[in-house]
Amino acid sequence: MLGDDALEDDGPRPEHKRYRGNQPSTTVLLDQLTPATLGSLIALYEHKVFVQAVIWDINPFDQWGVELGKQIATDTQKIIDHEGDLSRMDASSKGLIEAFWAAEQE
Repeated sequence: MLGDDALEDDGPRPEHKRYRGNQPSTTVLLDQLTPATLGSLIALYEHKVFVQAVIWDINPFDQWGVELGKQIATDTQKIIDHEGDLSRMDASSKGLIEAFWAAEQE
């Protein structure tokens, strides 16, 4: 959601490695992961990526975007595991992580 602002400042980036914020996202929370729900998730994201790429005329296999996603996923996993700083997250991400923690307690 925050683009470059979500990353720790490690100096200026070349233009092709810049990420603007305020981009749409999709989050799906499941009570249980089953073969059927996993297959549905894969189909959902494949379709979503294809349609967005066509509409926005972008390359969905942009390596820089993939690298940013890996970095954000690693940081988020640390927070989910109670090893990171939740206060750095935006309100939406905080709410989702707190919902995940609450579901873990049930």
